[in-house]
Amino acid sequence: MSTRSADRSTDGPSAVAEALARLPRVVDLLAARAEEHDRDATFPYQGIEALHEAGLLTLTVAPRYGGPGGTLADTVRVLGQLGRGDASVAVLAAFTLLQHAEQARAARWPTPVYRKLLGESRRGPALVNTLRTEPGGGPGLPGTVARRAADGGWVLDGRKTYCTGSEALAWMAVWARTDEPAPRTGLFLVRGDTEGIEVDPVWDQLGLRASAGHDVLFSGVRVPAEAAIGLTEAGGPRSEAQLAAERLDLAWHDLALSAVHLGVARAAQDWLVRFLSQRTPANLTEPPPASGRGYPHANLPRYRTALGEMESSLIAAEELVAGLAAGVDRGEPTAVDRSAAAQLIVNRTTTGAVQQAVTLTGNPGLSRRHPLERYLRDILSGRVYFPADEVVLDAVGRAALERGARRAH
Repeated sequence: MSTRSADRSTDGPSAVAEALARLPRVVDLLAARAEEHDRDATFPYQGIEALHEAGLLTLTVAPRYGGPGGTLADTVRVLGQLGRGDASVAVLAAFTLLQHAEQARAARWPTPVYRKLLGESRRGPALVNTLRTEPGGGPGLPGTVARRAADGGWVLDGRKTYCTGSEALAWMAVWARTDEPAPRTGLFLVRGDTEGIEVDPVWDQLGLRASAGHDVLFSGVRVPAEAAIGLTEAGGPRSEAQLAAERLDLAWHDLALSAVHLGVARAAQDWLVRFLSQRTPANLTEPPPASGRGYPHANLPRYRTALGEMESSLIAAEELVAGLAAGVDRGEPTAVDRSAAAQLIVNRTTTGAVQQAVTLTGNPGLSRRHPLERYLRDILSGRVYFPADEVVLDAVGRAALERGARRAH
């Protein structure tokens, strides 16, 4: 946490309100540097520092740890605005906020280890993320292996890919398996500056270029015994409580990242509105106004209708995310269960909105002199954080069939 936020952290609601009040200035700062970081694929350290100073990176730290206790509704509000400024920074913030929120709900990190993270958060930005994906990305046991050390701790070896924020992570929660005869899987909490960690700078994506999703290699990385959490027998049965906790984690993830997409789509719409209001083609058949400057595109019904379609779809998607986030905060199981379908709807809606903006603007929308083409690349690249559409649709379809079968009986 920033020093400023730590001083007032005992009053959660006011701390959240003050952080939200500083949000517009932060968004403006992010927007001013976004093009530079995107073009050069450089890490947005200044933007992350601004989030830290505003108290936004620790918004979801629980009051029992001295934090403001931001809710999921608060989180989607913040991320939606950050997405307007710079999608890469918004994604980096999202994963850190999700980690703190998970700790607030379930206290999975041992308290002494989590206190270290909070201590670092007071001194400066402390990004944290869970590293799960590996080259190949198939199901089954992770290739990253933890072996017992002589002191009772663990030694970690392996490679993770798509590690968002890799070059600036203060802590990494690394999914790995043990080398025991009956392997267990769990998370191993590792400081980002631990000896044996190497970042392989392979991230060169279409969009979200400043999010530093490089590969991370672990070679003989020492992990204290108390920093291994959730070790369970690989493939073993999970309790109903564990399954419910996993569904809640996914609901937070899906709605938080959906908010980022909505922010990007709104930024694209903002640019489109300015473009339509200023663009004055010479071939309009209406007589020119007294000014003699011609009519802008915004005067044409077909552009207004298209903009109305976009606005309507984004309103619906925003209300869906906000409503489900509030429901999750209230503990409603239905809201949790519907989050996967919601992210798919938001994905399709926001992608369609940005693509429509490009279509309406023609060549200018694809020029790197304007931000619209970056918004398109970011919205397309954001899909890497969600399961494939067919996976979501299959699960939603199965759930509908199960409900139908229960009603029939």
